[in-house]
Amino acid sequence: MRFYIGMTRSHLLRSSAFFCSLVFFLSLGASAAEPQKGKYLLYVGTYTQDGSKSKGIYAFRYDAATQEVTSLGLAAETTNPSWVALHPNGRFLYAVNEVQNYNGPNSGGVSAFAVDHATGKLTFLNEVASRGADPCYITVDQSGKYVLVANYTGGSIAAFPISADGKLGTASAFVQHTGHGLNPKRQEAPHAHSINLSPDERFAFVDDLGLDELLVYRFDKSKGS
Repeated sequence: MRFYIGMTRSHLLRSSAFFCSLVFFLSLGASAAEPQKGKYLLYVGTYTQDGSKSKGIYAFRYDAATQEVTSLGLAAETTNPSWVALHPNGRFLYAVNEVQNYNGPNSGGVSAFAVDHATGKLTFLNEVASRGADPCYITVDQSGKYVLVANYTGGSIAAFPISADGKLGTASAFVQHTGHGLNPKRQEAPHAHSINLSPDERFAFVDDLGLDELLVYRFDKSKGS
């Protein structure tokens, strides 16, 4: 339920230049704890269309002792994974697929992967429709039970349950924004471009460039809505 709208944020505009997302974590697992101590896996999401040579999500390993970063190559081939997020247990990674025609018009995709800590490779688990075109941001709640997605061109947000095997289920919540801002060139319609949870995860904060607003929603962790 949305209960507050306000706080203009025109200075937080989504750049027309496309940036990749990056996430890293300490390698886990008892058998690999000592060999991997102080070494981190790092994942980079990219854009793969419009002449890009990228093919998806790339993996690197960072050595905290030497401060060296080693490329592990392509971790998973997937279309326009412009934002990625890790599951709290480190076993799974989630990515938005920033497209407009996933399984039909007006929707992007959300992909789930299993993480191989030894090689950095990602194994595809499943993909669901994001419920709006061009999803550009994804976050995972602290319990690891839900992912929340912002759809930029679609001007909407959605939440999806995570099963025990890391796969994504059908949307547990969906909100379509309406309206427009003052700039007809960039604010002709809603453009949700981030969604983050409060520290206690009672609220979800959504930036919408098209509305020039920061929107706050109550978040029910027991239902993912």
